[in-house]
Formats: sequence, C-alpha cells, structure tokens
Amino acid sequence: MVWAGITATGNTLLVFVERGVKINAVYYQKHIIREVLDPWARNHFGNRPWTLQQDWAPSHSAKSTIQLCKNLFPDVWDKEIWPSKSCDLNPMDYSVRSILKKKVSTKNYVTVGALKCALVKSWDEITPEQCSCIIDNFPKRLKACIEAKGALFENLLK
Repeated sequence: MVWAGITATGNTLLVFVERGVKINAVYYQKHIIREVLDPWARNHFGNRPWTLQQDWAPSHSAKSTIQLCKNLFPDVWDKEIWPSKSCDLNPMDYSVRSILKKKVSTKNYVTVGALKCALVKSWDEITPEQCSCIIDNFPKRLKACIEAKGALFENLLK
C-alpha cells in the first residue's frame, strides 16, 4: 500500500506500507499521521491555515483518528462535511493516480523495489504547479457534483 497527499503548494512524502501490515487506526495514527503527515505539515505550512481532507478508509475514520487529527491540525473535514464515497471529488483519485499510472505503467518491473523507485521518481516529478491546478479544479468538480445531485458529472466539466 502507498500513502501520499497533495496540497495546492506541493506534495507530501510517498510512504510505502509493507505487504502484510494491517493498517488499523493505531498503525495509521502512529506511522502515517504522527511520523509523516504532522512533521511534514508543520514544515510545509508553518503557521498558515490548511485543511485535512482524507478518504474514509476504516483507519482514517476511526473516532480516535479523527480526534487526533482535530488536535494536531488547524482544520479537518470529518464525515459531517465530507462524503464517505467521494472518489470523483478526491484529488488523489481523480487526478494524481492517473498521473502516476501513466508514468509508471509503461514498463514492467522485475522487483517490487524497482517499482517503488519508479513511483518515487514519478511522484517527485509532480510539480507544485501541477498540484495547484489539481486542487484548483476541486471547486468546479464539487459544483458539477451538486448540479448532478451526486450522479455522474464528468460531462458537466467540459
């Protein structure tokens, strides 16, 4: 499994979780939030305001995870704000994965290590300008989703 995040001003580190590791709330809070996201965000944002938006995988939606995030970060979109099934509105789903897939899937990798290296290289090539465009596209996608009353809305984006 791979964890990553983007902002309008850049991307986080790419984190690989080894095969067989159960990503429960305890693991996610310790190894992703506390060890990676919190230090990265403090360095990247400093005192500037920002909002955490994440998908609702079980480890992300645990009450203890939500509380930790609310304690650490200036703003968190919880389930009162953010729908649980929202891949058409999640920048990682509607854009970033396709960028990585396009770059990485052109080659067969003999080892997992080689694939990881290719992913890191491709991830690091995503520019702050690309991140800004991806995030800036979110309000337009949200408006189209609302206009379509939650139904398919890609045709409204043209």
